[in-house]
Amino acid sequence: MFSLTTFNELGLAEQINRALIEQEYVTPTPIQSQAIPVLLTGRDLIGIAQTGTGKTAAFALPILNRLATLRIPHEPKTCRVLVLSPTRELSGQIVDSFKAYGKYLRLRVALAIGGVSIGGQARALNGGVDVLVATPGRLLDLMQQNALRLKNVEVLVLDEADRMLDMGFIRDIRKIVAKLPTERQTLLFSATMPQDIAELAKQILKNPASVSVTPVSSTVERIAQRVIHVDRGAKLTQLIDILRTEAVNRVLVFSRTKHGADKVARGLAHAGIPSEAIHGNKSQNNRTRTLAAFRTGEIKTLVATDIAARGIDVDGVTHVINFDLPNEPESYVHRIGRTARAGAEGIAISLCSPDERDFLRQIERLIRITIPSSKSTLVGQPVNARQLSGEERRHAERGPRNGRPQGRGNPGRGGPGRGNQGGNQGHGKTQGQNEHRQGQQNARPQGDRPHRGGQRDQQGRDNGQQNRRDNHAAPQGPRPIAPVATVKFSPA
Repeated sequence: MFSLTTFNELGLAEQINRALIEQEYVTPTPIQSQAIPVLLTGRDLIGIAQTGTGKTAAFALPILNRLATLRIPHEPKTCRVLVLSPTRELSGQIVDSFKAYGKYLRLRVALAIGGVSIGGQARALNGGVDVLVATPGRLLDLMQQNALRLKNVEVLVLDEADRMLDMGFIRDIRKIVAKLPTERQTLLFSATMPQDIAELAKQILKNPASVSVTPVSSTVERIAQRVIHVDRGAKLTQLIDILRTEAVNRVLVFSRTKHGADKVARGLAHAGIPSEAIHGNKSQNNRTRTLAAFRTGEIKTLVATDIAARGIDVDGVTHVINFDLPNEPESYVHRIGRTARAGAEGIAISLCSPDERDFLRQIERLIRITIPSSKSTLVGQPVNARQLSGEERRHAERGPRNGRPQGRGNPGRGGPGRGNQGGNQGHGKTQGQNEHRQGQQNARPQGDRPHRGGQRDQQGRDNGQQNRRDNHAAPQGPRPIAPVATVKFSPA
């Protein structure tokens, strides 16, 4: 495999090298060193790399070099390069990277994402563009309105393919690929390689090269990790205590649900800790302003969901706090990778309630390490099903099954439905069916396609739900909090 020590060895166009100097890029990262020489030959590629490894430059630089050396007149409503990404924020950052690296190439780069007017995006495509970065849903909208034709695509990039799979975009991607020319260069980047992504790669890539850096089961060595076992009702108090006692510069707090993110942000505000929430229900303008304020340091505490955080690439994040443990263990690695960037050190703290212990065990099996833990001295009130929101309740019941809907129940029967504790007595639809539909709705972020219809009334969704209580055992008395331990691991 290729090993490069400087970008000058790549043989890129002079205009690109000049832009890299301005960006203070000197030494390629491992993914860049391995991928760029392969891509310059025009070969298809599968890249396994986590966020923060420099993979955007790994595909953007050879693409820009291709566009610089093969100048072709623009054709209306077409693009030469198509980049698909799962979220608005990540798409915006990819566009920024193409513009920064291609500063002296005078190329046309366009962005197509949900949450903003489609009219302006259609007008930007009227004269044709060199590079189009899009979320799958908005791209299909543009195609349906005859604002975009894909007949001239020379390079297709699927970035964070595993996350697009998790968000339910796999069918949209297949529809898009079916409209592309068969003769093209295809690049697929993913942090993991689940079976569905492997099958997709076999279908759309031709004799691809493979490069891999930082396996998903490994976590950054410079991150000091620890777990605090705490009652769910005391989590907010514990979070406030951490933010007041730790040497926090910039902190990213993860919530499993959108409702939970808003609730945490409000709780911090009541405690006098300025913070903002970012998730799929926020407008695009709100998300852009919030992310910009976090990047500049105007906001030091940002509460986010996993999907919204996919595009957060901010240096100087000293702490990542898992207010809720993720029910997908791979998401834990993605989350804590938001700190300790660019050679810095970071701290990852997870608040684990009794109902999340299975999630913690799955995370520790994945990263092959036992995370140092302590018992909180704070005591919270037990949280039962009536106190949880509908969204939080579904996540709690879903269990550690990779975040997928639990399936359907048996309609109109009192017997148990698959993946649920029981069907609804004498009703035409079961709790399992209701949750299955809601899981499908939550699988795709609200911002990719404009949300149609109002919020459904959560009250009374499951008549039998309120009779089940999540009774936590009373804590066994305060124990001293263990000191933070810096854990060193080697890649799996």
